[in-house]
Amino acid sequence: MSWFKRDSDSKTQADASERTVRTEGLWLKCDGCREIIWKKDLEQTMQVCGKCGHHFRLGARARLAMLFDHGEYTEHDALLTSSDPLQFVDQKPYHQRLKAMQAATSLSDALIAGEGKLDGRHVHICAMEPKFIGGSMGAVVGEKITRSIERAMQDSGPVIVVSASGGARMQEGAVSLMQMAKISAALMRLDEARIPYISVLTDPTTGGVTASFAMLGDFNIAEPGALIGFAGPRVIEQTIRQKLPDGFQRSEFLVKHGMLDAVVPRAGMKAWIATALDLLVGSRKPAAA
Repeated sequence: MSWFKRDSDSKTQADASERTVRTEGLWLKCDGCREIIWKKDLEQTMQVCGKCGHHFRLGARARLAMLFDHGEYTEHDALLTSSDPLQFVDQKPYHQRLKAMQAATSLSDALIAGEGKLDGRHVHICAMEPKFIGGSMGAVVGEKITRSIERAMQDSGPVIVVSASGGARMQEGAVSLMQMAKISAALMRLDEARIPYISVLTDPTTGGVTASFAMLGDFNIAEPGALIGFAGPRVIEQTIRQKLPDGFQRSEFLVKHGMLDAVVPRAGMKAWIATALDLLVGSRKPAAA
């Protein structure tokens, strides 16, 4: 009779598994209010918690789809990849790390450069991908942003850069640090051509990105709760041997102390940028003869 019992047990287990609803991956815990959120609800709110307003991190493609009209744009320089100039090796060779990230994200590097319409106006938008080696800035990121600026100077289209980065990419050493000066010089030429540039800082924007193009916009705006700074809070506390204020290096703290122009919720970001561009373009029209 033992085999009869085993058959009954296996049948019961099979029936139970059929009745079980698979919920793994359908729910998330909010980092702000710690409430459980259904993923489909987040998709409808552009990855913003409907209970506390916490802004989850957003990928580069989702950023561009959110800002461009109908999510349509032309991508530029999609095949640019790093040449691994230093032959860098840490836990594994840099070229292997790049290949792994490229396979995981379907991107060549940590930034997408797009061209299209924002509220009917022709614009150039660069969006950083935080999942690609922490959104770090290497030679490819610097080259893509610089090329976008140069295209903007040809067609007078405003430039928008959405930053989400841990800073300069250590695997490229001084080559990555050179991108700070390279992009800043290109932005100076853009300013001389009187073409608007809006910098959007998201969580996180740190290191060499903050120390260069992220803070050089005609308007520097940020999403709520974004971590923005050069060195991290722990490094600063250990250096100055003082406890930092609550909310230090968060976007609300920075706008209060004059480091940012505005904190803009994700739902209103596109409309805010469109209004800012109307203001900037109107103020930069050449005077009538």
